[in-house]
Amino acid sequence: MVGLGALARKLFGSSNDRRVKSYRPRIAEIGALEPEMKALSDEQLRARTDEFRAKLAAGTKIDDLLVPAFATVREAGRRVLGQRHFDVQLIGGMVLNDGGIAEMKTGEGKTLVATLATYLNALPGKGVHVVTVNDYLAKRDSEWMSRVYGFLGLSTGVIVHGLSDDQRRAAYLCDITYATNNELGFDYLRDNMKYEREQMVQRGHHYAIVDEVDSILVDEARTPLIISGPLEDRSDLYVTIDKFIPAIVEGDFDLDEKQRTVIFTETGTEKLEGLLGAAGLLKGASLYDIENVSIVHHVNQALRAHKLFQRDRDYIVKDGEVVIIDEFTGRMMPGRRYSDGLHQALEAKEGARIQPENQTFASITFQNYFRMYGKLSGMTGTAATEADEFMDIYGLEVIEIPTNLPVSRIDDDDEVYRSVPEKFTAIVETIRDCKSRGQPVLVGTTSIEKSETLATMLKSHGFKQQDFGVLFDGDDGSTSEMVFQVLNARYHEQEAYIISQAGVPGAVTIATNMAGRGTDIQLGGNADMRIERELGDMPAGPERDAAETKIRADIARLKQKALDAGGLFVIGTERHESRRIDNQLRGRSGRQGDPGHSRFYLSLQDDLMRIFGSDRMDGMLQKLGLKEGEAIVHPWINKALEKAQQKVEARNFDIRKNLLKYDDVMNDQRKVIFEQRIELMSEETVEETVRDMRHDVIADLVARHIPQNAYAEQWNTEGLTAEVQQYLNLDLPITDWAKEEGIADEEIRERLMTAADEAFAAREARTSPELMRHIEKAILLQTLDHLWREHLAALDHLRSVIGFRGYAQRDPLSEYRTEAFTLFETLLATLRQIVTGQLMRVELAERQPEPQVPERIQASHIDPATGEDEMALADQAVLTAQFSGSNPVATARDPENPATWGAVGRNEACPCGSGKKFKHCHGQYA
Repeated sequence: MVGLGALARKLFGSSNDRRVKSYRPRIAEIGALEPEMKALSDEQLRARTDEFRAKLAAGTKIDDLLVPAFATVREAGRRVLGQRHFDVQLIGGMVLNDGGIAEMKTGEGKTLVATLATYLNALPGKGVHVVTVNDYLAKRDSEWMSRVYGFLGLSTGVIVHGLSDDQRRAAYLCDITYATNNELGFDYLRDNMKYEREQMVQRGHHYAIVDEVDSILVDEARTPLIISGPLEDRSDLYVTIDKFIPAIVEGDFDLDEKQRTVIFTETGTEKLEGLLGAAGLLKGASLYDIENVSIVHHVNQALRAHKLFQRDRDYIVKDGEVVIIDEFTGRMMPGRRYSDGLHQALEAKEGARIQPENQTFASITFQNYFRMYGKLSGMTGTAATEADEFMDIYGLEVIEIPTNLPVSRIDDDDEVYRSVPEKFTAIVETIRDCKSRGQPVLVGTTSIEKSETLATMLKSHGFKQQDFGVLFDGDDGSTSEMVFQVLNARYHEQEAYIISQAGVPGAVTIATNMAGRGTDIQLGGNADMRIERELGDMPAGPERDAAETKIRADIARLKQKALDAGGLFVIGTERHESRRIDNQLRGRSGRQGDPGHSRFYLSLQDDLMRIFGSDRMDGMLQKLGLKEGEAIVHPWINKALEKAQQKVEARNFDIRKNLLKYDDVMNDQRKVIFEQRIELMSEETVEETVRDMRHDVIADLVARHIPQNAYAEQWNTEGLTAEVQQYLNLDLPITDWAKEEGIADEEIRERLMTAADEAFAAREARTSPELMRHIEKAILLQTLDHLWREHLAALDHLRSVIGFRGYAQRDPLSEYRTEAFTLFETLLATLRQIVTGQLMRVELAERQPEPQVPERIQASHIDPATGEDEMALADQAVLTAQFSGSNPVATARDPENPATWGAVGRNEACPCGSGKKFKHCHGQYA
């Protein structure tokens, strides 16, 4: 029986179908303008940009310009790139303009689609950011599409790692800026550490298009962007607290070795409070008072160091340093350190030299960064499975865009084997079969380790691994030898070339994580990339034209051969936790109506199968008589696996959502602080702000020492006198004032304000008003930054212990929100006190100016998939490029001996003396 939902979809179409249908009338309107656009000269077509901008200035809404603007871009694309936008690409552009996610299959031309919404939204001149997953794609796409934008009179900039602030500022001032998600986020954080408005590089967050939106806003968003630097030396505190831990005996703590957790019991907490109180480290009566949040964190880390971590099992002490041991390989990991003060606690335990920990100066999650944009949109080949998350967190609706040509790829049911070796044997046989027929093969693995396992097995079956060599080694231009290539590294130009040629007949390519690689696999190979690689240094002219024609004819012949063999065969070696990643791999085949094939090979020992009860299935398959090397294939298995993946996806979504709830608390405070900083930097003078702070400090002091409606005898005039001396640098006869008949707290407050204002005016007169204005702003911003950093550390410590409130039947998130607010109020009160105290004491000293030493800061973003710091890898790449460019070892290079060449730049002349660029000579095989 057909369900009501299915019947409604059959009669009226799905909600996605209806959304797509709603765009059709505008497609017809754009098409109707095509003859008019074709009739315009290049100058007339370019002049339309000025016409559109004039209309916007006159009050026309941007959406009212969509049809003529899209028609203009379509014609510009046809003239400049030789590419005319398909109707379905126009739909994708409309979805992006509406602030949605356009899900478009691989090979449907997402890069070209982005030009439509980018051009339209760049017309107001507020800047459009096109976000890519890596520097290579940012450079490639900006160079490629800037030809269209430049033709229409718009400027294009690109942000990649290693640029100076001036270069970044110039790129952000362009109408359109291409950049990676990491660079955008870190520029925002660095901007909010500057001390002058003119030093900032970004100019706002008007509109962003995120390419590979699922990779950036879901996968990479699991870890925050962090800017950190060395903290002041706290070694004494670690050593002091470490001395208390030996007094903590069994019964004072609960240890769970399986979960790797240890917590104090009530008895242990009371004992510790006594020890800390005697040492003068405890503020208030209880260890868990808000003032002691940092001490609690240090105590917990010391307890973990002593009770959870064992010397020579979890770490060793070598040459006075604590070195971590990898729990899986047993190898030492020099240079790696535990975070959150745990490594320092281990150093205190072992009596080693305590190295300073890093302090977070600024941090933000991708979720909260991208939610700052006035309008956000994205595109990817796979987003539908995460549609709920995109809507819930970002307010982005996912629209599936129809393909230009029907998909003719054959997707087989999964083959399930009992063991991993059986599965890999079947994969090797399939590769061998495809190779014999000249069918290109793409093998997707879930980890570098699995890629290496498969590579080893292929070698044992007579295959040869080829490292970035030329693929075209047969007489007919195809790959005739039994060779394969493995791609594991982060994206770079050589890898882009290999991927682009993975559709050559007989090519075998093993790749880890095919998401976000930005180059679609064309059957027969990519003509443009082959031409660039093989003819890069050849000057324009008849000879080059003939060579290009020959390559394109070669590609056409190879494409026909690949088509005859059945198109690209995609092999999945394992199901991923997310259906989306599996779909990304599968979608590499069957681009633009090409034939193709996909099949996943699984074993009961795979992670996903093991987690969801493969033991019972193994017993059942043995009873059914499944022999070694045989596979079970059935649609029911696909459905069962899909449900298992849905459960994992839902769990991961809940984890991300819960983490975001905590980060939202910090984000509200971050926005207040950052907005306040920009406001302070933008103002000519902060004189009024400083005066208000001074008066607020006085009001707080009076309220604390002279309670409302209290008798004069109950006033704490000695305490008020001492704190007025501390915060205002004034020695006033407050006790004598209190003895005056009929005096009230209001009058004392007024006298204090008058005295403080007069003292400050006298100090200002000695210093000069102009200089005092500069000093006020500098002290205010520096103090705000210092307190914000301490506040971030306090929030981190609070978050690490707040989960224990759950044992007391209290909601940890609600508790965190309340206490974070209390800490923030304390920050603001402390800011007023410190700024006032410093300004009431400031003196101008005559001395020689000392050179400013820049603060040592580092940016980091941990790749959730590999655990590697992406920014450290990028820094290394820039250093290598700089080293290559300066070429300090050139004089020692022997042209005959490549071992003496060192690091050679890709565009540098090859040291062999051929006269070619390195990338077109010996670098071709590097």
